[in-house]
Amino acid sequence: MTTGRCIAPRVWQFVSAVLFSGIAIMALAFPDQLYDAVFDGAQVTSKTPIRLYGGALLSISLIMWNALYTAEKVIIRWTLLTEACYFGVQFLVVTATLAETGLMSLGILLLLVSRLLFVVISIYYYYQVGRRPKKA
Repeated sequence: MTTGRCIAPRVWQFVSAVLFSGIAIMALAFPDQLYDAVFDGAQVTSKTPIRLYGGALLSISLIMWNALYTAEKVIIRWTLLTEACYFGVQFLVVTATLAETGLMSLGILLLLVSRLLFVVISIYYYYQVGRRPKKA
């Protein structure tokens, strides 16, 4: 793997770890504000699902932070695949919630677009890390 190809997935892993950690802390500490940001002022009936979401994100963020300390391609690839799966599932859950509630806001649209973008980036780096270097 060339140095340029090695740095980009690592930067993506770092950005993901920061993103996962930030959203997890927000979901755990400020569930109402996180819900309002996404669902544009709809009433929160229970904070438990949002806090469970925060706990799940915190777990994934710990995996992301730990993966930054390894040079093992397999671990880096599994971390990227975990991200892609998480973002894909989150896209499906938000889409199902949207269909169920009928709520539509700019926050929801931005969340859906960002999740699709994150899936694509994570899968791209997953395959890039797994490629064999070209022989000179």
